[in-house]
Amino acid sequence: MERTERFEASKSSEGRFRLLIEAITDYAIYMLDPDGTITSWNAGAKRFKGYDESEILGENFARFYTLKDREAGLPQRALDAARRDGRFESEGWRVRKDGSRFWALAIVDPIRDSSGRLIGFAKITRDLTERRKAENTLRESQEQFRLLVQGVTDYAIYMLSAKGYVSSWNLGAERIKGYAPEEIIGQHFSRFYTDEDQKAGLPQTALETATRAGRFEKEGWRVRKDGTQFFAHVIIDAIYNADGSLLGFAKITRDITERTNAARALEEAREALLQSQKMEAIGHLTGGIAHDFNNLLMAIQGSLELLQRRLPEDDPKVARLIDNALQGARRGAALTQRMLAFARRQELKLEPIDVGQVVQQMTNLLQSSLGPSVRIETNFPRGLPQAFADANQLELALLNLAINGRDAMPNGGTITIAAATQADAPGLKEGHYLCVSVTDTGTGMDEETLHRAMEPFFTTKGVGKGTGLGLPMVHGMAEQSGGTLFLKSKPGHGTSAELYLPVAPQETISEALDATAHTLHTDKKLSILTVDDDPLVALNTSALLEELGHTVFSAPSALHALDILRREKKIDLMITDQLMPNMTGSELASRIRAENEQMPIILATGYAELAPGEGQGLPRLAKPFSQRELAEAIARAIGP
Repeated sequence: MERTERFEASKSSEGRFRLLIEAITDYAIYMLDPDGTITSWNAGAKRFKGYDESEILGENFARFYTLKDREAGLPQRALDAARRDGRFESEGWRVRKDGSRFWALAIVDPIRDSSGRLIGFAKITRDLTERRKAENTLRESQEQFRLLVQGVTDYAIYMLSAKGYVSSWNLGAERIKGYAPEEIIGQHFSRFYTDEDQKAGLPQTALETATRAGRFEKEGWRVRKDGTQFFAHVIIDAIYNADGSLLGFAKITRDITERTNAARALEEAREALLQSQKMEAIGHLTGGIAHDFNNLLMAIQGSLELLQRRLPEDDPKVARLIDNALQGARRGAALTQRMLAFARRQELKLEPIDVGQVVQQMTNLLQSSLGPSVRIETNFPRGLPQAFADANQLELALLNLAINGRDAMPNGGTITIAAATQADAPGLKEGHYLCVSVTDTGTGMDEETLHRAMEPFFTTKGVGKGTGLGLPMVHGMAEQSGGTLFLKSKPGHGTSAELYLPVAPQETISEALDATAHTLHTDKKLSILTVDDDPLVALNTSALLEELGHTVFSAPSALHALDILRREKKIDLMITDQLMPNMTGSELASRIRAENEQMPIILATGYAELAPGEGQGLPRLAKPFSQRELAEAIARAIGP
């Protein structure tokens, strides 16, 4: 009875197991006899392979293999391996009833009876087509990404291990940094940093920041294989495993040297433009202030001269005071000339000058200004032509250049002042020039300092030791004279300032000799019209003229001057200021010359820059002027 119950229970259990197997649809589960003939077939097998049970039972399982696999004997090898090893497992292509293929995972297990005799095989097949497709898609994506990264040449893209060793290397990295993959993979990425950054621990700081924050980004100098440096934009991203452990770092580097240089050049150009605009505004302001200051000096100097001549000779104390005041006025005039030199608006008195003689006359001034630690040497060959320049401005320029040389020699040295003829000068029109050089044996300048040396307000002398206006003033004077200023310097080899001045034309030399031989004066008593909107200057000019014996008519504006000329028919000469409201002196002169071409006119101004065409052909009298200079200007204007 008990045995019968166990049999029935076993039979019932087998039935339930069979029902379970037949109900599975995600796996093909079927039996084979020892020769590979199919003896059972479940629903999963039908779904995968497309055969009904009646179609496939009794057929050999080899029909599920591709022709290539059958020819290679793969079905039989699978059975042999399962018989020998107790199990066979593989993946490969299988064929459905309709001829289509799918990727399958196949497991073959041998089945033996209680005596160990092989009675067949259990075969389980799973359709992995979708998984394989996903894996292939992922693999293709990864390969495409690898090819993409490898093909990028504008960016260095590479991987680092958790400790910072290079583990991959793209073409961009090779192009930017110069290393081939076999040279750099396995090396630490810190070799791309400068020595200073390595000593400061920047590579390790970058990795620590990326680990802590997930990302590190910075710009800085990096080093190529050949030792040259480039400015780089760097990003380091931390990469983690699925379990959260640090796998390594992805590093992207871009060479932004050109962009940085372009940005710097743009900024420098912008600063230069702003500086140019600022200097133009300062120049206009300086010129205007100097004009007004000249008028004040004109009134002071002229009045002091008149007072000096009218004082009794027996009062030396008052005479000394007046003489002292006159010297102060003349120093003020020199200061005004420097301001106008800076603004490039000074009234230069261009004449033939012997540069060697000028230097000789100012040797004592130079030596006392430079101090005992500086030795002065000169080199002026015989037969040098005369330069066409303003003697006073040349003295100021040479003194300025010599003082710059002294400041560049803190321990003393030698300053050499020399001159030589030059057929042509770079950047100047064709002609003959005299190159006057001031050379020191000082510290010299690097390229950046040399490039900026003539910028207004640029100085390397420190706070309170220089204004940065000396060289711009010299350069301004040189350009107004028709020449230029060049600087040559190297660190440790001193500096040479080369002042190019035009050689004086022969006719101007002859005129200068004549003027020296014959002091200009006239005994004629004239009716002179003075035009000036500043009452102090007008009064002073009238007093100087009256003391010379002339009859003076004074007008506060150009319109008043025209009224006087219409009323007084016997005006012999007009002396007019240039800068006046409503109508300038040159405009007034044009109105008068339109009616009377023979009228002698002198343009009195301390402001040299005139609009194109203004004041052409008019003799000029620079303010502030003395009575002697006034008399000479009148004599030149009316002729013999």
